[in-house]
Amino acid sequence: MTIVIALIIIAILILVHELGHFIVARRIGIPVYEFSLGFGSKLFSTKKDGVEYSLRLIPLGGFVRMAGEEPGDMENPEGFNHRQPWEKMAVSFSGPFMNFVLAIFIFIYSFAVIGIAQPLDDAVVGEVLTGKPAYTAGLQTNDRILEINGQKVNSWDEFVGTIKNSEVAAPLEVKIDRGGTISSITLRSVLDEASGKPIIGIYPQIEFVKQGILNAIKLGFVQTYQMTGLLLGGLGMLFTGAASTSDLAGPVGITNMVGEAARGGAIYLLSFTAFLSINLGVLNLLPIPALDGSRIVFAMIEAVRRKPLDPEKEGLIHWVGFIFLMGIIVLVTYNDIVRLIKG
Repeated sequence: MTIVIALIIIAILILVHELGHFIVARRIGIPVYEFSLGFGSKLFSTKKDGVEYSLRLIPLGGFVRMAGEEPGDMENPEGFNHRQPWEKMAVSFSGPFMNFVLAIFIFIYSFAVIGIAQPLDDAVVGEVLTGKPAYTAGLQTNDRILEINGQKVNSWDEFVGTIKNSEVAAPLEVKIDRGGTISSITLRSVLDEASGKPIIGIYPQIEFVKQGILNAIKLGFVQTYQMTGLLLGGLGMLFTGAASTSDLAGPVGITNMVGEAARGGAIYLLSFTAFLSINLGVLNLLPIPALDGSRIVFAMIEAVRRKPLDPEKEGLIHWVGFIFLMGIIVLVTYNDIVRLIKG
């Protein structure tokens, strides 16, 4: 089921991306021969208004085949290669732009229809993290905390504060109410490396507070902006060596993360989908040959030189870039498999 969900999400992201290219190309007047979802052999195709709409075997990409992009079709006066630089940039930018638009709409829907998760201050366990002290000791979801080390607990903050102010690995006696049955559990905290404080591995109960449409729209833009900044920061770390290619995730890793998000509920799955959409938009804007970013760069160079680059040379550059990208996909897929094997 996870694989099916992942494929549906990837298909939606690619469909929206290619739809951006398709709409702008048609709007400008560039003839479009084919709109394809997927690569490889055709599974299904139909033709309408001179455009072939096809579904192909490998669902990890897609393309809009326009006039003026292939050998033997370079002389078409309405083709992509004969368009003004700003028109080429508009067609190239439209795909990634649509991915950002999709992310914004996903966030707006999430905030307005589902809401923002707000932790409750009741001293009731919402989630127990597998492998942490609370899980090992037998603490369960919906357990109400009554006392810790003999002190009465009135709120979640009070309970967490007591843990954080205790010594790491010091014994903690927790009195709980589980469905009307009172019992005590003894556990020892561990050090959280991120905060430097003791933790036992639990989260409070949460409620989702729906936002008004105006605030949801504002938050949708803000969330997309912040997430884009985080992604750019991560890419910067990759190029400076602060992060390595082993941290990247490919199709296998993404499928695994989709499964994790789906288990968290609709809000987490939607947020992860928006994250992937932003990811696709950012990556496609990088000036790497074969990606939309490189086509924008070539168009900018053409605008400065006042003449286009040699089509054969540009095509060769894109072909080399495509081989490079395929190599990256193989590498990250290998990393995904290694991580799965190691658990």
